Amino acid sequence: MSNLDMSEAIGLLAQEKGISEDALLHVLVDALASAYKRRPDAADEVVVEVNPETMDFAFIAYDVDEDGNWVNERDDTPKKEELGRIAAQTFRQVMSQRIREVESERKFEEYANREGDIVTGIIQRTDSRYTLLDLGRAEALLPQAEQVPFERPAQGDRQKAYIVEVRRTPKGPQIVVSRTHPGLIKRLFELEVPEIADGIVEIKACAREPGHRTKIAVWSNDHNVDPVGACVGARGGRVRMVVNELRGEKIDIVPFSEDLADFVAKALSPAKVNQVIISEDGTQADVIVPDHQLSLAIGREGQNARLSARLTGVRVDIRSETQLAEGIPAGGREVEVEYADGEWIANAETGEMEWHAADGSVVSESAWQAQADDPATDAPAATDAPAEADAGTDADAPAENSSSTADEVLADAEVLSDTENDAASAVDEAAVAETVDPSGDEGDAEPTGAETTSEDDDA
Repeated sequence: MSNLDMSEAIGLLAQEKGISEDALLHVLVDALASAYKRRPDAADEVVVEVNPETMDFAFIAYDVDEDGNWVNERDDTPKKEELGRIAAQTFRQVMSQRIREVESERKFEEYANREGDIVTGIIQRTDSRYTLLDLGRAEALLPQAEQVPFERPAQGDRQKAYIVEVRRTPKGPQIVVSRTHPGLIKRLFELEVPEIADGIVEIKACAREPGHRTKIAVWSNDHNVDPVGACVGARGGRVRMVVNELRGEKIDIVPFSEDLADFVAKALSPAKVNQVIISEDGTQADVIVPDHQLSLAIGREGQNARLSARLTGVRVDIRSETQLAEGIPAGGREVEVEYADGEWIANAETGEMEWHAADGSVVSESAWQAQADDPATDAPAATDAPAEADAGTDADAPAENSSSTADEVLADAEVLSDTENDAASAVDEAAVAETVDPSGDEGDAEPTGAETTSEDDDA
């Protein structure tokens, strides 16, 4: 092979392996030095010099004296036919080994600087212990502990993951990725929301229960940009892309506030909060909610209160108005209290009374009456009624509806939807108050209230 052919071969090999020609020349020099030492008459030490332009090699040999010094420097460049078969095999083995080492080091340096970044890979293999993702030039390990429960992707599917660690191992770099890390949410929103990528909108906090629900608090550095609207997108298009990537995990987007009391109230969305009292040290929040909003504020198995505590970083104690009036402390319960499933509110535009259920659905009085007159008719859907009403109106039932007793109203409310049945049952069985630490520990009372959130609330 001529020197010109060797130069082209090195260039092609460097391009194929994805390493620089300079690094490949160092590998070639090490391989030639190892091959030289396999000669029967080889010197004790040798230094191989190469001219990268002409690809001419020179072997400078040295002897080692009793003190370990290199002496008797001389040029001992062998001819190609003098290296022999053993030297050629040694050259090939060392060359392959050194190339693998250089590739391994290059991969480690490439991904070590990408910790906290998001990658897209193809599922290569999956079992009960881990899943392997093919990233192209490297493989990523998705341990079972970092996988979302009940998420069973098929082999060959494309999946995004969050790089949590890059380790050095004897077999090369090991890239550990996660599907449960909160950082995955932030990176996915950066991909979908240009305002976040540009720094106009910031994700201040994120609390997540993988596979179930996520709450994020967003803040805008430009008063002309609505942070929640930017993350939701037109008709919910942006947040829908993130939800689809997370296989349907619900996402609540709330505006961040420097006022801790206001932030806690917004974090408990979609529940409506009457009052938030922050402790003197700023580590605890006493939240007062309407009776019919108690189950919604607590959430299914305390999920809404738990995520709100993690999002705000304070301990959240939730009490109802009745509980506050009776002087029952948060987390305590002395008397069995029955709570309504909703309240009657007059529509500010039409003047007609509307039933506002605990889950946020609204049904007009005429729809109630039609359903009461014809028991075989299904309860009207919440979307058929007006979406908004004046919340400041007295919650008592109107005089026009006095023909229906309070017991009949509550009975009709139980037929409204399966979701309301869950909410009512949860309030009766759960503790009156829910105490949640931001660390995830719950208080003595652990209600099992059901939570139903509309698509707008999820956005």
